[in-house]
Amino acid sequence: MSQDRIRLAELLAALSLGIDLGFGQPMEHVLRQCLIALRLGDALDVDDRTKIGVYYTALLVNVGCHTDAHEQAKWFGDDISLKSAKYDYEPRSLRGAADAMGRLGAGNPVLQRFRLGIEFVLYGHRDVDRMIEHHADMARALGERLHLDEPILDALACAYERWDGRGWPGRHKGEDIPLPARLALIGEFIEVAHRVGGVQAAKELARARAGKQFDPALARLLFERADSVLAGLEEVGNWDALLEAEPALGVTLIGDEIDDALAAVADFVDLKSPYFLGHGRALADLAQRTAERLSLSATEQLLLRRAGWVQGFGRLGISNAILDKRGPLGAGERERVRLHPYLTQRMLSQSDALAPLGAIVAQHRERLDGSGYPSGLARGAISPHAQILGVADAYRAMREARPHRDALSADEAAAELRREATAGRLDGYIVEATLGAAGHRTARPPDAAAGLTRREVEVLRLVARGESNKQIAQALFISPKTVGNHIEHIYTKIHASNRAMASLFAVQHGLLTDDEARIAAPR
Repeated sequence: MSQDRIRLAELLAALSLGIDLGFGQPMEHVLRQCLIALRLGDALDVDDRTKIGVYYTALLVNVGCHTDAHEQAKWFGDDISLKSAKYDYEPRSLRGAADAMGRLGAGNPVLQRFRLGIEFVLYGHRDVDRMIEHHADMARALGERLHLDEPILDALACAYERWDGRGWPGRHKGEDIPLPARLALIGEFIEVAHRVGGVQAAKELARARAGKQFDPALARLLFERADSVLAGLEEVGNWDALLEAEPALGVTLIGDEIDDALAAVADFVDLKSPYFLGHGRALADLAQRTAERLSLSATEQLLLRRAGWVQGFGRLGISNAILDKRGPLGAGERERVRLHPYLTQRMLSQSDALAPLGAIVAQHRERLDGSGYPSGLARGAISPHAQILGVADAYRAMREARPHRDALSADEAAAELRREATAGRLDGYIVEATLGAAGHRTARPPDAAAGLTRREVEVLRLVARGESNKQIAQALFISPKTVGNHIEHIYTKIHASNRAMASLFAVQHGLLTDDEARIAAPR
């Protein structure tokens, strides 16, 4: 990714794809609801400051809804199925309440469902009401960590209010609700109605909920201009359209601001399950320290740190009925979990700035012997960066409790990683570097000839084969400029001035075979 610049809109749009999955909706649902809200805002001729409020509010409106997914699964079995029903019934309606009651204890034995039903009647219904209030508070909290302006934060805090005052937390109604919140709300529900039933269904929903859930003026505007407001949503590239629609006041993150934003989002994603709290933050730190011990460049260290932060994004698309399950997973449940690296890559792939991180995460659960997932890649097909992230992730996961086991001790985790390396599933040098970065005592690997680092040995082998800087960069997932820097350092260390001399050095020191290259000093 670009190391020093990214639009906040790209990060939030990528995050929104995971939020879509968490609501059982197809990806780009949030992107389309944002476009609808913006088009209605344009019809009202709102100013740029209001438009930027609409933009970020619509992207973040439901970002807090996964933060108590553990409790949702406790009461209703499948948090994603529960949230998908949000669009089937009007909020606060008797039909909606009946549907929720029918889900109580889903997936549990009859006796446990009966007990949960009693608990829900006694106090659980109040907990669920407070959950929805909590969602708006959490969306505002993320907005604060992203340093959004106060009017946007106020709109996020009112994300679940209704025009008639029967929303959550029920402190605002009518025009007291910020306009960006009112536009985001109608955009959200109209998007689903239009996608499922077309323009006529969207118009009917606007008319039915005008003056209740929706601002009547906005409902009337949508009804009158439905054809133009909803035109092309199913045809245009919604990602590109959304970024093109970003108002002039949009936020661009630079340098440390990128890291702060990625860390903030990682913390929020990890809230989905109590078993993953802090995982992204700890993984990012360990991956970077491992890269440092392997003598990777500062650029690559930063790349791995950022890959650690985004690694868990795909879990937004996995139900907590699976993530928090105490017993063994069924075959279908295991397959869903194995999709999470793919889902992360899918979320990040449309952003030029974030796609390189997604490419690393997509392979970090692969294993050298082909036994990993999601694609069953083996050895050379797995990038070095993904191997490093994978070992760091495995170590951190073992050091954390999971629903089916307690956390392993540091020594137990180290022993397990080494067994995986001995079995040929993990790279032994990366394992030792990771353990060293985690504070374990490790054996010092033998030095390579002329003090070459392992990464430099890899570059030298490709130089000897006659590969161009561009080809080497593609093979090692680094930039051509970084390749050039490596070659300059290699030539200085081995006193070579051209490829032929470098090739001769590699032959004389046995650096051209996989086995011998593997015993070089760490990258």
